Amino acid sequence: MGAVRIEGETGNRALRWRMVLDSAARVSRRIFRNLWRSDVLLTLAMVGLLLGSALAVAYSSHLNRSLYSDLASLQEERDGYQRQWTQLLLEQSALSAHSHVESRAARELDMQVPSREDIVVLQTQ
Repeated sequence: MGAVRIEGETGNRALRWRMVLDSAARVSRRIFRNLWRSDVLLTLAMVGLLLGSALAVAYSSHLNRSLYSDLASLQEERDGYQRQWTQLLLEQSALSAHSHVESRAARELDMQVPSREDIVVLQTQ
C-alpha cells in the first residue's frame, strides 16, 4: 500500500507540473501575441528612446566634465606663462635701463665717459 501511495503522489505531482507548465505556456503565448499590438510596440519604442536618451545624457555629462578639467589645466598653464612673461618684461626693463648699461660697460669693458678734452667735434662741408 505504501508503494501505491508513492506512485499516486508522484503521478499527482507530475499532473500538477504539467498543469503549471500548460498555464505558463498559455500566458506566454498571450504575452507574445499581444506584443505585436501597436500600443505595445509604441511603448517599447518609447522605452528604447528613453534609454538611449539617458545614455546620451550620461555620456555628454562625462564629456563635459572631462573637457572642463582640461580647460582648467590649460588656464593654469596660461596663467603660468603670463606670470613668466611679466617677469621677463620686468627683467628686460631693468637690464635696458641707462644706469645699468653704463655701469656694466664701465665694469666689464673698462669704458668711461670721455672728458671735455677728449671730445673732438668735426665740421662737415
